[in-house]
Amino acid sequence: MPNPAKHNDPFDSFDDLDDDFVTDYSPLRVDNGAPVHDLGEPATPDIDPALGNPYETPIGRDPFADDYSAPAPETRMSAFASTPAAGPAYAMGDDDIGAISIPRIGIHFFPDSEETLQACDTAALDRRMTRAQCMVKRGGIFEAIDTYRNEPTPSLIFVETMARGRDMLDQLGQLAEVCDAATKVVVIGAHNDISLYRELIRQGVSEYMVGPIQPLQLIKTVASLFNDPETPFVGRAIAFVGARGGAGSSSIAHNFAFNLAEAMQANTVIVDYDLPFGTAGLDFNQDPLQGLADALNEPDRVDAVLLDRMLTKCSDRLSLFSAPATLDQDYLADAEAFEDVTRKVRSVAPFIVMDLPHVWTPWLKRSLIAADDVVIVATPDLASLRNAKNIIDLLKGARPNDSAPKLVLNQMEIPGRPEIPVKDFTAALGIEPSCLIPFDPKLFGQASNNGQMIAEIGQGGKVAESLNQLTAAITGRTPEVKAKPSFLSKLFKK
Repeated sequence: MPNPAKHNDPFDSFDDLDDDFVTDYSPLRVDNGAPVHDLGEPATPDIDPALGNPYETPIGRDPFADDYSAPAPETRMSAFASTPAAGPAYAMGDDDIGAISIPRIGIHFFPDSEETLQACDTAALDRRMTRAQCMVKRGGIFEAIDTYRNEPTPSLIFVETMARGRDMLDQLGQLAEVCDAATKVVVIGAHNDISLYRELIRQGVSEYMVGPIQPLQLIKTVASLFNDPETPFVGRAIAFVGARGGAGSSSIAHNFAFNLAEAMQANTVIVDYDLPFGTAGLDFNQDPLQGLADALNEPDRVDAVLLDRMLTKCSDRLSLFSAPATLDQDYLADAEAFEDVTRKVRSVAPFIVMDLPHVWTPWLKRSLIAADDVVIVATPDLASLRNAKNIIDLLKGARPNDSAPKLVLNQMEIPGRPEIPVKDFTAALGIEPSCLIPFDPKLFGQASNNGQMIAEIGQGGKVAESLNQLTAAITGRTPEVKAKPSFLSKLFKK
C-alpha cells in the first residue's frame, strides 16, 4: 500500500469539505469531546489558565491511547513505508460522477456489515465499474488477511473494521504483511476521528471512510485514487525483446502476460509492437479489426473510450492491443507517436506487456529505456551473447537508477547443437538468468497451432515451471498453480 508522504490534509482547509467522509454535516466530535466545525480545527472552549486546556493532546503523548496519560512511542513504524508515494486524491463533486471512467484494475471489497455489503454489491454492478474486476466477500479485514495469505492482491482493496486506535493499526499491520507493495487500501470504519484519519494516512492507507457508506461514495473514492488529473494512474510497463531473431521473445511475452492475468489475477494488456509480423493475434486466436496501427496513425484521437474499443478482450483480465500483421501499408509513425500511445495504454491497466520486435529504431530504443522492467530473451549462442551484452550495457548507461534487465535463456538443450554453458554466458553478461526454458518444439508448436498458452496445455511441466519462475522474478510473488483434478477425484465427486 502506498505511503503518501506529501498527502494534502483535507482537514487543513474549509474548501475540502466532501461527502466521502461525512454522512451528515452536523458538527463532528473527536474522542476527547471537542466539537469540530466544518472539518476545521477543534473549537477551543473557555480555558481556565490554572487547569490548562483539557482538549489539547499533551506533547509526547499518544493520541490513540484511551487516556492521555500513556506516553506515545518514540517511533511509529509505517507498515507500508516501502511503497512509493501515491500523490493526493482530488475532491470530486456530484457533477463529475457521470464522467468517471475506472481503469482495468482489480477491486476487492471486504465489508463487515449488512449495510456496507449492500453498498459494495451495488457499486460493483454500476456501469462505471464495467472495466474493473470486482469481488465482494463479507468478513471484513480478517477475511482479507486470510484471503491474501494464499492469493495475490489486486490493485485496490476496501476493508471494513469496527476496531479503533491501536487495534485498527495492528489489524492493518497484519494485512500489510500479505499485501503487495503496489496495492492501495481503503479502510471503512465506524469512528469519525480526525486524529485516527491522519495517522492512517501517515501509515500508508490510501483513504479512510466513515460508515454508513453509499455506492456512489465508493465509486468516487476509486476514481479519486486512479483518475487524479494531477497524478494520473500509470500501469507498470514490462518490455520483452529478443537478443536475436527467432529467440522466442514473443512467445515468452505472451505466456508471461497470460500467467500474470490468470495465475496472478492482475489486469494485463499485451501491446504487440511488431506491426508487420506480430503474432499476438494468432497466439490468442484473435482477429481484431482495429489495433495498434490505427492508434499510431492518429495518436491525438486516442482517448479512454476509443482505446477501450480498440482493445480485444482475451479473458476477463487479459486484453490485447494487436498489430495488423499485414504488408499493405508502410508503418511510418515516429517515436513521439509510439511514446504517446504507450502512455495512454498505461493509463488503463496495472500491467502492460510490451512485445517488441527485433529491430533497432529510435522508438524502440526509447521504449526500452522508458519501461519499468526489461526482459531480454536469448538463446545460448554467440550472436545472442553479443547482442544481449550490447543491450545490457546500453540500459545500464541510460538507466543508472533502475534495476538491471532480466535475462531469459530460451531453447536450452537442443539435441546436437553446441551451446555456450550457462556459467560462461552469465559471467560474460554479469547477470544471472531469471529462468532457463528447455527446448520443447512439440509443446510450443501445439500451443501456437491451437491458439493456447503453455499453462493451458502443459501445466506442471518444466516449461510451465520456468515461466512461473519468470513471473515470480518480475512481480515478487509466486503464481498460484492449481493442480488438475485426477480421474478418481472426479469419480468420487460424482
